[in-house]
Amino acid sequence: MKLISKFQLFLLCVTLSFGSCSDHVQSSIPDFPVSLQLNLTSTYPTFRNSYNKSLTFIKGVSVTDRVGFGGILVYSGFDGTYYAFDMACPYEIKSTVRVYPNDIGQAVCEKCGSVFDIGYGIGNPSAGPAKEALKRYKISLSGDILYILH
Repeated sequence: MKLISKFQLFLLCVTLSFGSCSDHVQSSIPDFPVSLQLNLTSTYPTFRNSYNKSLTFIKGVSVTDRVGFGGILVYSGFDGTYYAFDMACPYEIKSTVRVYPNDIGQAVCEKCGSVFDIGYGIGNPSAGPAKEALKRYKISLSGDILYILH
């Protein structure tokens, strides 16, 4: 009996470890390189410790920057947390059709009119034809530098 319960425990641990290690959500937006560093003290001082503010990057700031498929929307949420999304609309799936933030915690597609809630970093559609959330990128803050990676 102990052998069976140890084996079952082992299977449970293996199953949970494979299921919980990945935070990557499948997206219709193609994978493109993402690498952007923002200095929140010297370059973007008003963005640091802000709420409901955004920055958009269609092109990199430096030659080594990579901004994904349609550009990067960096957002400081209502909770003070930083979030990053690909600007390509997941309904249109074109690098030139982008979402842009408004002042009420949403991003809106310029072509199809889909609205995505970004206020708390989710990116889920709330209006329009889109059914898929915006593609999210990982963010980390180290000192004064905000890193956006994929």
